[in-house]
Amino acid sequence: MTGRASLESRPGNLTGTMIAALLIMGLPTPHRAAPQSPGPARPRNPCELEIDLFCKGVRIGQKALRQVRLARRTRAGLGSGLELILPGEPKPIWVNVPVTERFASHSPYALQESEGEFWLEDGRQGFRYPVEIAEIPAWYEKTTSHGVKMGEIGTLQGTYLGIYVGPVCRYWREPAENCKFCTTGLNVGPNEQVKKRIEDVLETCLAARRESGVTFVHFNSGYQAGQDLRVGRPYLRAVKQHTGLLAGIQMAPVSDFDQYDELIDLGADHFSFCFEFMNPRAFAELCPGKQRTLGQRAFFRAMEYTAGRLGKGRVSGEIIAGVEPIEDTFRAIDLITDCGAFPTICVFRPLQGSDMQHYPPPSYEDMRKVFQYMADKCIEKRIPVGVAPNIEVSLVVQPSDALYLAEPSSWAFRRYRLYNGLLTALARPVFRYRLWRGDRRSRNRPDREAEQSSSPMERQGATR
Repeated sequence: MTGRASLESRPGNLTGTMIAALLIMGLPTPHRAAPQSPGPARPRNPCELEIDLFCKGVRIGQKALRQVRLARRTRAGLGSGLELILPGEPKPIWVNVPVTERFASHSPYALQESEGEFWLEDGRQGFRYPVEIAEIPAWYEKTTSHGVKMGEIGTLQGTYLGIYVGPVCRYWREPAENCKFCTTGLNVGPNEQVKKRIEDVLETCLAARRESGVTFVHFNSGYQAGQDLRVGRPYLRAVKQHTGLLAGIQMAPVSDFDQYDELIDLGADHFSFCFEFMNPRAFAELCPGKQRTLGQRAFFRAMEYTAGRLGKGRVSGEIIAGVEPIEDTFRAIDLITDCGAFPTICVFRPLQGSDMQHYPPPSYEDMRKVFQYMADKCIEKRIPVGVAPNIEVSLVVQPSDALYLAEPSSWAFRRYRLYNGLLTALARPVFRYRLWRGDRRSRNRPDREAEQSSSPMERQGATR
């Protein structure tokens, strides 16, 4: 029996033992929802609204429903909803808003439309927030030279291109040890190509660059039993050789750090490490496969090493907020920023089909404290954020989003804004040149050269 078949046969809920463990840790359970506030006394700023939407979701009015299309699918334990753009200064915010989860049906927010204009209406105080609907790219329906729809190769998650590579995460095989919040095993195959030719990936990257202005492609994969970085290497090499795109890797950590050095030599711009929870017991109970095969320390060591190699602001530690106590989340933020990395914090979302689908979403008040703390630590430790061009992530509250929560009149924030702005200005011509050079290379690229440049072992890993 496959992992996917077994998932479909089980109830999609936590076991009694796991619920008891969560109660012992003092965490909310499917039967004990987090308290909700009566609503704001003033309109929320863009980041506050983003946080509240992650926690409460949105209902879609009948008129608006005819004008929008929902997301194609979920990605792991993060997103399943409607891509919205929240206008604001100094930057707009992209957010993937929950709409299909059960809690969203009780949201105070309703998406409304009139004469092509969209807004969110908060039914508690009547506040209105203008929003934009992110367009579904036309290139999703285009096919590669091998006849594969590009939307089955990769999808936009905000303004960056996310591409899953390699086989389905091994934690979904029998006996299943998948992370309890995750739905990756439901997506790879039915909604996304399992076998991805390097040439198809390149063509998709170039279409996303040409038609959507993408500047960053992010390769991620499930657990591949120590072969994780080798699975991603041929794709990274091809993208760096034939495009000017920035490229990141999010895969299970390996103990052989020479493999990270090899990827850095190939041009890797970013590494991301998903250790999910700082609380050891939450990690063990909710990520049983990671606990058995890797352990938390493997993520910490790899994050520290790559951050030391690449420098501040180019590595991230990814965690989920809203399950473990927020004091543990604060400790995770300290750990990440202490080594020069930046936090990528996902607000927990009980995705349909996951083992935690009946688990309650966190409260806005707790999540605002988390992101306020994240902003303060990035400022305190001078972690550069938002330096690379046109990278807006809709599935998380980015550190650059959280700067809306900082005290604008404080000297610490003013110094940091000057420092971060200077780095951004200095980096702008470098990125512009790299993208221009990559665009020229892509126009002169011989057909299938990327596949021919890979070793036989890498080609097998990139197509199996």
